[in-house]
Amino acid sequence: MTSFWPKGRKRRIPSASATWNSILNRKELWKSSRKEQSGGGKHSLSTASHLRRIGVMGGTFDPIHYGHLLAAEEAYFSLGLSEVLFVPTGLPPHKNRQQVSLAEDRYTMTLLATVDNPHFKISRLEIDREGTSHTVDTLREMRHWYPAGSVTFYFITGLDAVLDIHNWKEPEEIVSLCKIVAVSRPGYNPHRLEDLPPSIRRAVIPLEIPHLAISSTEIRRRVGQGRSIRYLTPWPVEHY
Repeated sequence: MTSFWPKGRKRRIPSASATWNSILNRKELWKSSRKEQSGGGKHSLSTASHLRRIGVMGGTFDPIHYGHLLAAEEAYFSLGLSEVLFVPTGLPPHKNRQQVSLAEDRYTMTLLATVDNPHFKISRLEIDREGTSHTVDTLREMRHWYPAGSVTFYFITGLDAVLDIHNWKEPEEIVSLCKIVAVSRPGYNPHRLEDLPPSIRRAVIPLEIPHLAISSTEIRRRVGQGRSIRYLTPWPVEHY
């Protein structure tokens, strides 16, 4: 397994060591407490009923960047979510292990990027599960974390990914387990959602966010070239 950081460049925790050691210590607390994915925001929409509305944001996060964080924050407020749960992918179905950074590195970067937001949570579910990570398997397992009928999941992903949902594992089962939040990205027309099968389309919620033309691929490319990634990703991730 490899990491996208070039040889000779050491990853480092930011200089405010006391602060960030404290942050990293929380990793061990969250590692063993999946039930900790409770709580979340206190905004009025999410507390209006006993039904919890939990956003789920899966992704390779290699690395996580402001585009991911903006999408999660916008979904949280626009949809009245209780919280947003980030689920770093263990082994993506479309990539092999040599194409992605180490799972623990991606988990830690996601932790560093989200720890200061009280309604962002992080799960090791896919990181710790063996084999290829599939959304449908994750949602099925998460259903067992809560009493029946007590939660609605909102799976947050890019519009481009939603348009490719026919290539996902068991797409019909996915839409029976969650709502799908299709986040608009530069160059994608939300009206293309009308081309989806009706059974899928009914579960999709379009969400427009300010367009940030940032991608993990571009960040890795810039790192490989020795160029700055400042203002593309949170500074703890930049310095990791």
